[in-house]
Amino acid sequence: MAIEEEKDNKKGFKLLGILDIQKTPCAREALLHGSGGSLVVGLLHFLATSRVRRSFDVGFAGFMLTTLGSWFYCRINNAQLRMQQRLIQDGIKNKLMYEGTALDTVSKPKDKEPCSSCP
Repeated sequence: MAIEEEKDNKKGFKLLGILDIQKTPCAREALLHGSGGSLVVGLLHFLATSRVRRSFDVGFAGFMLTTLGSWFYCRINNAQLRMQQRLIQDGIKNKLMYEGTALDTVSKPKDKEPCSSCP
């Protein structure tokens, strides 16, 4: 009983109280890429200019751009993958439905040709 209650009480991490990171596809990866991008961009800008406040601003802009870029790239790839899966499922369904009938376009019955080795 206690194990079932623990699983039910597990809510996950919510970003800004809206976005559940565990249940939203691509959210975790996008935030990780964004934090890494902000660290790299901010640190490189600081090493180049030695301006702390401007480097923070550039790092934050890097976080936003990297997070949004990673989010959209992942979501577009997921949408394409779902569309390909749907097309494959429809094709398999049609193959099973029309297999062996006159509407089967893949394996039409071949005309009987006499074989050279047959009597």
